Amino acid sequence: MTMLLLPATLTMSEARDALGMLSQALRREPDTGVVIDASGLQQFDTSAIAVLLECQRLAHDWGKGLEVRNTPPKLAALAKLYGVDGIVPLGSA
Repeated sequence: MTMLLLPATLTMSEARDALGMLSQALRREPDTGVVIDASGLQQFDTSAIAVLLECQRLAHDWGKGLEVRNTPPKLAALAKLYGVDGIVPLGSA
């Protein structure tokens, strides 16, 4: 399984660049299972949820599984608030 890392800050300002980086990495990976490690994520807004949803869509389109690990509790709460916590698998350590 391949591990990708989220940046420390993922707000509207960083979302486009972060999505570009993650989508390139997803596309290049030969593994069918990809894990995004969110442990380094410190500052974020709803853009982080949008980036993860798009990564999930891309992974599905490319026949890959996607899982997010080490999700900060505030990010998990935000996903639940917006009703998307069941779309992107958000897990703790």
